[in-house]
Amino acid sequence: MFSNNNNNMKNSNNTSSVVNMIGNGTVITGDIKSKSDIRIDGILKGSVKTEGKLVVGSTGVVEGDVDCVSADVSGEIKAKITVSQLLSLKSTSKLNGDIITNKLSIEPGATFSGSCSMGAVIKDIKHAEKQDKQEKTA
Repeated sequence: MFSNNNNNMKNSNNTSSVVNMIGNGTVITGDIKSKSDIRIDGILKGSVKTEGKLVVGSTGVVEGDVDCVSADVSGEIKAKITVSQLLSLKSTSKLNGDIITNKLSIEPGATFSGSCSMGAVIKDIKHAEKQDKQEKTA
């Protein structure tokens, strides 16, 4: 009786520590949704949404929107990336797209092409846009 409950508890706790991996040489076409961490060393042609951390290795390529809690990018991302905590662009990273994040770390050598919105600035921009619309209609 107690052993079944313990096994169920162990299984439910282990899902948060699981790391999903896409290995070097693998190409996946489609969107990925996950509650745990994801590491991409291959190529993903689609979007990624995770409630965990995303790691894009030096050989990894993501050709779609990214939405995650935190991210370490050493490879390439070709789309918009939204990170609720820290986005870290390593020296070998290439990002072609817009960044929306709370905190940003960029190492020397990293390349980035696009716009960037950080922290409280995002809230201020949205608030200013609403005021402009109200003034134009009044």
